Parts: sequence; C-alpha cells; structure tokens
Amino acid sequence: MHHTTVLLIELGAVILGLGLLARFAGRIGMSPIPLYLLVGLAFGQGGLLPLSTSEEFIEVGAEIGVILLLLMLGLEYTASELVTSLRTQYPTGIVDLVLNATPGAVAGWALGWGPVGIIALAGITWISSSGVIAKVLADLGRLGNRETPVVLGVLVMEDLAMAVYLPLLTALLAGLSLAGASLSLTIALGTAALVLFLALRHGRLISRAVSSENPEMLLLVVLGLTLLVAGVAQRLQVSAAVGAFLVGIAISGEVAHSARSLLTPLRDLFAAVFFVFFGLSTVPANIPPVLLPALALAAVSVATKILTGWYAARRAGIGTKGRLRAGGALVARGEFSIVIAGLAAGAQPGLRPVATAYVLILVIAGPLTARWSEPVVRGLRGLGRGGRPAGSLPPPAGGGGAEVGAGRS
Repeated sequence: MHHTTVLLIELGAVILGLGLLARFAGRIGMSPIPLYLLVGLAFGQGGLLPLSTSEEFIEVGAEIGVILLLLMLGLEYTASELVTSLRTQYPTGIVDLVLNATPGAVAGWALGWGPVGIIALAGITWISSSGVIAKVLADLGRLGNRETPVVLGVLVMEDLAMAVYLPLLTALLAGLSLAGASLSLTIALGTAALVLFLALRHGRLISRAVSSENPEMLLLVVLGLTLLVAGVAQRLQVSAAVGAFLVGIAISGEVAHSARSLLTPLRDLFAAVFFVFFGLSTVPANIPPVLLPALALAAVSVATKILTGWYAARRAGIGTKGRLRAGGALVARGEFSIVIAGLAAGAQPGLRPVATAYVLILVIAGPLTARWSEPVVRGLRGLGRGGRPAGSLPPPAGGGGAEVGAGRS
C-alpha cells in the first residue's frame, strides 16, 4: 500500500480513537490523559499493534503540542499578575520546591541514576498539572472558593519556575559544562526579565502589533511567531517551551482572549498527540518492574502536595477545610511531568517507564483527592470523637458560597 495512504489511515484511526476516548473520559468525569498514554502504549514498541508509518509525523506533532501547551499557559497570565505572584507567593514556592522535588531527587539517587536523571525526576514530582487541576476545580464548582486563588498562585509559581528549570535541564542534556549551563540559565532569566519588562511597559503595543480582526490572520501571526521564537530559543539552548511561554506572556488583553479561543482546539489536538507519542516511546514490558517504586513515589507525592496546599492556604488565613481542599487539588501530575520526562528520557534509561506509571497513577488520583481529602479527614475526626462514620459522609462542599463559611472554620 502507498506510504501516504497508510499514513492517512493510521493517523485517522488514532485521532478518531482519541476523540472517542476523550468523550468517554468526559462522561465518567476523569481526565483523558491516562487514556491517551494507554493508547500510546498499545500502539508503540512491544504494544498490541505497533504503528509502522505515522510515528515520525506524530513525533513532530508532539513537539508542536508541547509548544502550544506552554503558549496557552502564558496567555492565561498577564505580566502584572506574574510579578504580583513573585512578590507575594515566593515563600510558598520555596516550600513547594523543597517538599515535592526532594522525593523525586531521592528516588532518582536510590535508583542509581546520574545527575540528569535525578534532576529530571525531581522536576517530574515537583510540577502539578495546571490543565487537570483547572478542569477539576471547574467540575467541582470551586472556582469561587476562597482557597482557589491560593491553588492558582501555587500553579503560577511552578509555571514561572519552569522558565528557569527547563533551560537548566536542557543545558545538562546538551552536555554543557557548569559555565555553559550558567550561561544558558543567564540567557533564559535575562530573556524572561526583558519580556516581563516589555509586557509591563509596552504590552499594548505588542498586542496591537499582532492583533487582527480577521481570525485567520491572528491565528497565523500568533502561531508563526510562537514557532519562530520557540525555534530560536531551542537554538540558544534555552528551551522551545520557555520561548513559547514568553510569547504568551507578552500578548495580553482582548488579543490574548481571541488567541486563546482560536488556539484551544489546536492545543487540545496536538497535546493529545504529545501524550500518545510519549506512550508510543515507552515499552509496556518496562512498566511492571517499576510499578512498585512508582506507587511508593506517588504515595509520598500525594502527602507532600497536600502539605504544600495546607501551608499555602494557611498563609492566606484560610481555615482547616479550605486548607485540605487546596492540598487535595494540587495532587494531579500530567502534562509538564511528561514534558520533562520526554526531554530527559534519552539521557536516562528507565526514566520513561517510571514517569509513565507515576503520571498514570496521579492523574487518576488527583481528581479523587481534590474531591475527598477534606470530607475523609472530617469523617475520620468524627469517628475519633464517636461521631458520624466515614462511610456516611455527605457530598463535599461545592460552590464559593459554601466555602466562605468553611474557609473560616
């Protein structure tokens, strides 16, 4: 059969399958990310039906998926919001780093990995999934809750930290010396600072330069600019993802809103392709041997993220129930953990299956901890006082009105 014909059949089957899985995941109230990873495992090396033709095309789509994920993340924030978060949330950011990167670093050391593997696994356990968490909060009706700005503040700090972490990891992967890595990091920080300065002082001019009332022109300009900047950033050993993130920050106002609505379907498509490609690159037979370490690491990560949320909410003066909900909401790992693993997998054998198992566990556990952390603890306390048993817990609090009272308790 002709090469192009096989390519179209394989791509069509994969994309159609992803669409059906996403619909199924939506109906049962879970993230589709684990299903995308399982599709990749099924059609990858050693899977049920390996793809023979379309893997190279999917690899390119996966690169675009990472870039669009970071671009859309940057479009969510204005430069002033990021600066405010830096000023007010940095103690929480430090606690988040220490509590959640340490288990990954210790696990990498215990597995006998080198510096790149240790730093990569530390990043995988550190960064929560902004996409999964935002969806869970919306599904639970908690966007108006008092603890929700605290959760978003932690996510903003992690996203900003990626602008430092990814260039450092990229430099280590490129085999640069300490001086070379320092230069790469200096370039990244200088670029980020310059973009923030320009966005604060001249954000309207930048947005006006890319603005267009024609949706087609706006889509082409923003997407083309993002890919160009991402490529230049990669050339400078900074990270294509960071370049895309900075483009998103530089665009603000109505232009950013219009760009988000145009790019969201593209982001969703290529992000799904990215998760499939990561699964394609993982040999399913390599996962069972690392399942127990991944489970242990996931259990520790659940505890450390809940502690992070508790600390952040306490700093904001939120009560016990809100602190537990904030911690439970931060548990999910997803896109950024996979991005980090995808970057470093070639340099550290064994990283890919550990990351796949770890993300599969926590992307499923995250929505459960977000929903049940607070009522389960409340039920256990009730049992300790001879009160209502945990099995008869009422549904967790939903909207913001319920939280205002709960947050002060």
